[in-house]
Amino acid sequence: MPKNCNFIEKLREVGLRPTKQRIKMCEVLYNREDTFHFTINDLVKMISEEMNEKISLATVYNTVHAFEKKGYLKEISINSDKSYFDTNTSAHHHFFDEDTHQLIDCDKSDIDKINIRKNITGKKINSVEVLVRVASDNQTQK
Repeated sequence: MPKNCNFIEKLREVGLRPTKQRIKMCEVLYNREDTFHFTINDLVKMISEEMNEKISLATVYNTVHAFEKKGYLKEISINSDKSYFDTNTSAHHHFFDEDTHQLIDCDKSDIDKINIRKNITGKKINSVEVLVRVASDNQTQK
C-alpha cells in the first residue's frame, strides 16, 4: 500500500472494510518515509505510542494477516514461533541479527544468482528469498 494514499479507498479496493482500527493501522504502517520490519507485538506498541490508541492484540493480528493476504505486507518467518512482517513487499533478502533480533534488508544485488536444481513436482517457484542469520563474533583476535 503506497504511503500517504487514501487508505479508505485502498482498503475497499481489495475487499476490506475500512474500519477505524484498520485505518489507524494503515497510518502507522504506511505514513512514513521508509519501509520497516515489525512483529505483531511491536505494532501494538507502536499504535499505542504513536497514535495514542488501544487496539486489541487479536484485532492487530487479524488485520496484519488480512493485509498480508492482500499483498500489502510480507511475512518473514524466523522460526516456528517468531514472524516479522515487512512493509516492503518486493522480492528481497534479509539479514537476521540473532543478538538484537533485528531484521535488516539485504538487496538482491548483494547476493549472487541462486541456482535451484530441484523443484517439487506440480509446483512452480514463485520467488527465492534468502535469510542470512548473523551473530556477534565473540572470539578474541590473537
